[in-house]
Amino acid sequence: QVQLVESGGGLVQAGGSLRLSCAASGSIFRISDMGWYRQAAGKQRELIAAITSGGNTNYADSVKGRFTISRDSAKNTVYLQMNSLKPEDTAVFYCNADVYTTIRTHYQYWGQGTQVTVSS
Repeated sequence: QVQLVESGGGLVQAGGSLRLSCAASGSIFRISDMGWYRQAAGKQRELIAAITSGGNTNYADSVKGRFTISRDSAKNTVYLQMNSLKPEDTAVFYCNADVYTTIRTHYQYWGQGTQVTVSS
């Protein structure tokens, strides 16, 4: 079994910063892609940042230049540094990981979600 545990959410004023962390643990052979999604109230969950095992990154246009995704493969952890936060960034943030439990078997795992609230 694999678990993803997120931390770092909270309440911040507009223009402020937060850093989210997501640590994977359990029966992990290796982790391929990792990503951060968010879901605002009444909206669909959307991918906002992704990072490959080689360190290549992609961002949604809405966060490009403000958010930075990174990972520590030795710790099976992915981070999301969020700067210049806006009220419209308010959402529940989820991490996602493509986890190989054997050399061939892999599954998508999700964190439990962490609330980020940006006040104006």
